[in-house]
Amino acid sequence: MPTENDLLSTSIFLFAHQDDEFGIFQKILDELEAGNLVCCAYLTNGALGPDLANRRNRESLTVLLKLGVDVKNIFFAGDILGISDSKLLEHLDLASNWIRNWWSRIPRIQSVYIPAWEGGHPDHDALHAITLRIAQDNIDPSRIQQFSLYNGYQCSGPLFRVLSPLPNNGPTNSRPIAWNNRLKFLSYCLQYPSQRKTWIGLFPFVLMHYIFYGLQATQPTNIQRIRSRPHSGLLYYERRGFCTWDNLTTRINNWNNTV
Repeated sequence: MPTENDLLSTSIFLFAHQDDEFGIFQKILDELEAGNLVCCAYLTNGALGPDLANRRNRESLTVLLKLGVDVKNIFFAGDILGISDSKLLEHLDLASNWIRNWWSRIPRIQSVYIPAWEGGHPDHDALHAITLRIAQDNIDPSRIQQFSLYNGYQCSGPLFRVLSPLPNNGPTNSRPIAWNNRLKFLSYCLQYPSQRKTWIGLFPFVLMHYIFYGLQATQPTNIQRIRSRPHSGLLYYERRGFCTWDNLTTRINNWNNTV
């Protein structure tokens, strides 16, 4: 006999790191309120050591539970697979096979949300690329949406944009966020004490976004986009010395996408 969950449509949220959910808070709520099952997975452990990884897991777990996600539908795949922060490009086979196996146990995938192809962090772009490639055979591309976290489009030096979709990624579907949710989401952004240094840089931009715009933005995905640089000029992860475009595309192109 099918279980109750087997009869529900499922919305998948894929994250590279614990706290990436800050870019898609409203959409998580929307999917839950629509009566869909929400499942979230993190494809790195978000750290370079076990103690920090455990702390980051607990922080994201706390936030997702406040949003209403069921604890049994939150998966820390990066812990299971031993994929550290900034190392997703080195473990494309592990990550993609885990996602495939996971999806095979989900009966009705209604929608998938992934970090945008935007040149902000190599883990974000790597997750974006492998998701689109492994989804080709079993998920309607129109069901896969991307959400911006941060990027260096038209910025220089250490500057970056937050929650700012790239024009090259296509039309933006923007949904106004109610003020009570904006305040809640800002409070959630303070629930990541292990990432205090990172959030000192992020929080002012998130605050300004909620005050002056207050939109949840998503964009369609297109597998052809992963053949092109997210935007002209140096990408943010290139300016920070985290990765080069050539290295990222070489690893993705050399990945054979087989089980």
